Amino acid sequence: MYRFFEQLSSRIAAPFIGETSRNSKVWQCRCGQSLFFSNSQCLACSAMLGYQPEKSRLSSLQPGPQADTWLLDGEPEAGLFRRCANLDSPAACNWLLPADDRNALCIACSLNHTIPDLTIGENHERWRKVESAKRRLVAQLVSLGLQVTPKTVDEGTGLAFDFIGVDLEGQAPTTGHANGLITLDIKEADDVHREKVRVQMHEPYRTLLGHFRHEVGHYYWDRLVANSQWLQPFRQLFGDDRASYAEALDRHYQQGAPLDWQQHCVSAYATMHPWEDWAETWAHYLHMMDAVDTALGFGMSAREMDFDYQPFPLDTLYEPQHPGGPAFLSFVNAWIELAGMLNELSRSMGQPDFYPFVLPPAVIAKLHFIHLVIQEEGGRADEVLAHS
Repeated sequence: MYRFFEQLSSRIAAPFIGETSRNSKVWQCRCGQSLFFSNSQCLACSAMLGYQPEKSRLSSLQPGPQADTWLLDGEPEAGLFRRCANLDSPAACNWLLPADDRNALCIACSLNHTIPDLTIGENHERWRKVESAKRRLVAQLVSLGLQVTPKTVDEGTGLAFDFIGVDLEGQAPTTGHANGLITLDIKEADDVHREKVRVQMHEPYRTLLGHFRHEVGHYYWDRLVANSQWLQPFRQLFGDDRASYAEALDRHYQQGAPLDWQQHCVSAYATMHPWEDWAETWAHYLHMMDAVDTALGFGMSAREMDFDYQPFPLDTLYEPQHPGGPAFLSFVNAWIELAGMLNELSRSMGQPDFYPFVLPPAVIAKLHFIHLVIQEEGGRADEVLAHS
């Protein structure tokens, strides 16, 4: 039994051992206390904390020379910062922005077009949950090098969020994306409501972060694929986006997904239309990248796990001859093993699977396509592969 625990600790129970990931989710305060992404104050020494999105790091802070300005511990030469004006709101934002920035809000909060009606008591907690998920989304987009431009800066191509409830006629909003505006029914922040809808829709997974990753996939399709050199390859891989979306929607809800959908798509919903296939696969790409990043930040490595999984071969990829292909394939195979371990951990607690999906070869090719699109645009997607 001792030997078992010794082996186990060498695999997963030794945080901070080895090289940390590019986009770690754990840092250290000046006092040595571990800090996590959502922290705004150290629980050990009460130091003020702030997240710097450009550097993907959370830092303890020292008061600056002017009122309401702050210096980063360990890097005072980085300049002066202010804390986001939403720090003391129900959004509880812990992000920083340069002290000379004219905006009062950080890049994540500046994306808000409509916030929930705070005269409704339940919306305070709902907004906190929504903003926590949105910050994780934005932090990942920035870390990948993707452009995150608020609509207040560029109305035509920018991004914005509406967090709204029922209208004056009692109609609930539809969660979705249109021309860079992502709308979320604020009731999705209620666990009971969201779980009820998840069961009704026969979905294996439904979270706030999942919503955001899916809908922002539509946004980046408009930005990165439509009217680009990627459009024809997209149509060959995902299907023709010119097919009627309204007809596809009706067909999906009347007939359901094809019987063989699991051989081609990551979810049943992805079969509805090529746009939805892209958005669903995009969301899973972000799930995988962020989860592996987080695992590596804690010193976990799927390479050391003994799973009897048949790894995907190189010709599974969209572009097998691409120089970065072996690294991406290594990442995917590591994810499969990591997800397997995490599923077993969930089952040991009587919980549903952590990752209740199966990735067929066709989806691996689509994931690789998305990776290549993001890497070409942002130039940083390959960085995580060097650590996985």
